Amino acid sequence: MAAEPKWRELGDFLRARRAELQPHDLGLTDDEHPRRVPGLRREEVARAASISTDYYTRLEQGRLPASAPVLDDLARVLRLGPDERAYLAGLAGKVLPDDAPRVSVGVAPFVLRMIDDLGATPVFVMGPRTEIVAWNPMAASLITDFSAVPEGERYFIRLLFTDPALRTLYSDWLGVVDLALAQLRMDSARDPEDPRLQALIAELVALGTEFAGLWTAHEVATRGTGTKVLRHPVVGELTLDWGALDAGGGHTAIVWTAEPGSPSQEGLRRLADLGAAGRGS
Repeated sequence: MAAEPKWRELGDFLRARRAELQPHDLGLTDDEHPRRVPGLRREEVARAASISTDYYTRLEQGRLPASAPVLDDLARVLRLGPDERAYLAGLAGKVLPDDAPRVSVGVAPFVLRMIDDLGATPVFVMGPRTEIVAWNPMAASLITDFSAVPEGERYFIRLLFTDPALRTLYSDWLGVVDLALAQLRMDSARDPEDPRLQALIAELVALGTEFAGLWTAHEVATRGTGTKVLRHPVVGELTLDWGALDAGGGHTAIVWTAEPGSPSQEGLRRLADLGAAGRGS
């Protein structure tokens, strides 16, 4: 039986998670010599999940789908978090009410108005492949001049790897990349055969960036909130909180704010007053 793309992805994900665990994670003792490969053996996972080793092996090889009860047991054995469980279910075709493929359509007018009204607050909107589809001048001043990037290259994940200025801007560049990739992989479970997504992945691999090694780690996460330190070339260091808001139509609005009365809030005000374009150059 030919493997379906989602089955292969599911198998890769199971294999990556298995490699992260050790025998003691399952209450097992390992009295043998050092293992040739990291992580648990297939038979150890299969035994803990009460399935045959042959069945589990075929799952990892992408040769057959998995039932919901088996998925639940594997998620328990592999210590999967909520995001990883949802990702696993999506790959197996166990579609939840809010797991329908996110088709990117035009940005809703109210979202565009919100972006314009938040003149002193950096906001940009991404599609499910991290394509930047809308932004306000403050977002361009803070991050990069998105209008100067050809539309076919205007993907946030692509800019992280190809724009040297973004590597400098984020003090924890690798952390930003890890999170962006985890979110992209989470979204990709809804439609892993999306030709635009596959073309983007192939391009990043071909560019010879660090992308390939990080992508195969199979980390997943949903978009939420966090805090990042940015080293802006004009207004200096900024400690900003960010939040991801559902903008409808498969879009996500990323909003940046600063603690009231903080030097970072003053930095954003200065940036707004300067009307800086792009990176402030």
